[in-house]
Amino acid sequence: MIVYFMVGFSGNIGNIFTFCFVVHKLHILAIFVEVLEGMQSFNTLKKNLKKDFTGFKKVRVAVLSDSASQLLVAALCGYGYEMELDIEIYEAEYNQIDSEIFNAGSGLYLFHPQYVFINRATEKLLNDFYKQPVADRSHFSDDVLHATQGYYDTLQKSLNAKIIINTYPEINDAVFGNYAAKTDVSFIYQLRKVNLSLMEFSQSAKDLYVCDIAGLQSVSGYRFSFDPKMYATSDMVYSLDFLPYIAMHVTDIIQSAEGIFKKCLVIDLDNIVWGGEVGDDGPEGIEIGHLGLGKIFTEIQTWIKELKQRGIIIAVCSKNTESIALEPFLSHPDMVLRQEDIAVFVANWETKVDNIRYIQSALNIGFDAMVFIDDSPFEREMVKSAIPGITVPDLPEDPAEYLVFLRSLNLFETPSYVVDDEQRTQQYRENAQRNTIRHTFENEDDFLSSLEMKAEIKPFDSFTLPRVHQLIQRSNQFNLRTIRYTENELVAMNASPDYYTISLSLEDRLGSYGIVGVVILKREDDATLFIDTWIMSCRVLKRGLENFTLNLIAAIASENNFQKIIGEYLPTKKNGIVQGLYEGLGFNVMDGVWSLDVASYKKLKTFITKES
Repeated sequence: MIVYFMVGFSGNIGNIFTFCFVVHKLHILAIFVEVLEGMQSFNTLKKNLKKDFTGFKKVRVAVLSDSASQLLVAALCGYGYEMELDIEIYEAEYNQIDSEIFNAGSGLYLFHPQYVFINRATEKLLNDFYKQPVADRSHFSDDVLHATQGYYDTLQKSLNAKIIINTYPEINDAVFGNYAAKTDVSFIYQLRKVNLSLMEFSQSAKDLYVCDIAGLQSVSGYRFSFDPKMYATSDMVYSLDFLPYIAMHVTDIIQSAEGIFKKCLVIDLDNIVWGGEVGDDGPEGIEIGHLGLGKIFTEIQTWIKELKQRGIIIAVCSKNTESIALEPFLSHPDMVLRQEDIAVFVANWETKVDNIRYIQSALNIGFDAMVFIDDSPFEREMVKSAIPGITVPDLPEDPAEYLVFLRSLNLFETPSYVVDDEQRTQQYRENAQRNTIRHTFENEDDFLSSLEMKAEIKPFDSFTLPRVHQLIQRSNQFNLRTIRYTENELVAMNASPDYYTISLSLEDRLGSYGIVGVVILKREDDATLFIDTWIMSCRVLKRGLENFTLNLIAAIASENNFQKIIGEYLPTKKNGIVQGLYEGLGFNVMDGVWSLDVASYKKLKTFITKES
């Protein structure tokens, strides 16, 4: 905690205002520095390079930069160690972006990267801007966007790689003062237009990701992110203190694209969702609303609600009597969160470790996909020590700082978003209903029959492709080969006569699951059909969808005169649940390849019918 003292301060109101403003900025910066310190310093990341990366997931990343990039590369690889990623780097020569991208024989293409990070500096942009005649400067942002589109188009044609670009941190050259906002020939006007146009372009550009360095700088401040001495001596545009933060965000993008990201936020209630203790103070005595400390907790609730609407699963884990903990959600007029926003609500007097384990089991997700927020250091340490993999932020002491701190952690990076994500909480609540109903039946078959499940089967199309791509990026458990295809690759497969693409949507009498299955079949030869991709959402495990899907695959094979279906299982840390799938479905194995004879195949029992 940082304490500020003002002893014997005298001066006019303007000086006092300036002092308060500086203190406020220093306070926000202090929070940012705390995040960096918790995340490891540059020197620590550099030391990580000497450690053993054996067993870590390997990722090939090309870094193309118009400024010095050696230290950025070191930070990126060092932060990869923290995230158990073995990042193999191709670092292009200094300021050679164009020659690398537009030369088909360059080292970039020989390296065959999975990711290309194009890092461009505002300082370089400013110099280019000054070289433009004043009469042409109103079109400067269009030229920058056109160049970026040229990079993207060329890389998309030549590489099956995901591309990361950055927004430009702001430099106000103060040539026009505040009037810069009123004239399109000022640098700051064009710079902001560049950043907006890059974000708009990324919306339609498949497999293009944006690292928002401008947003990072807005939190830390230009004087923190930029070191003028390093720039003068080595053409390095980022300070050593700022490098770990960039490395974190680039790594976050890579991890999310590799299917590693947070899906669930587990929240305590007292002094997190409201101020005070509802058990002692009663619903009418808790601090919530738009006055005083209540404003803090209302804004936290609003942030959590936004996460829920984006598709993050919200769960409650509270030491309390359930009826007392629920009452504010049901009756308090100032509550932003309501009971229907919570996928799993657990309030009892068991340990939070046990309750989080229950929540994880109910949702059927990994602990590493969960974030737990609690104001008690004791509870946080208990959970951290007992549940490896779960993320437990160490909150500041002052609740007024919670939201600034949590936002700065970038906990919920995502590789994609579709409108259906908003329905995820409802889908998990319906799943909880199904699990409750399940216990009322004596056997599994009667339960499955009672659900009246129907599946819609269709090839990939413009409507299903975003969700299909999302499943391919997100799914880790029921994923037999865990190959993360780009959207462009999926479009090409869908258009090829050598592939059969299938999306499966499921619904039952309690509601819709949405698209929960993806199958890609490949013609190996005239007699053999290969199961290239078979993915199912964890929400439909134990519904018999695997039997239904194999019946469908066998029917496609038979209709197209294939004699044999073959499949492959590539083990990962997370897909152990499908290790015995092919054997259980009647396949025979030889040299790691599973095979099924089409002519002798007999339909498997399923309680799912095909929607007509």
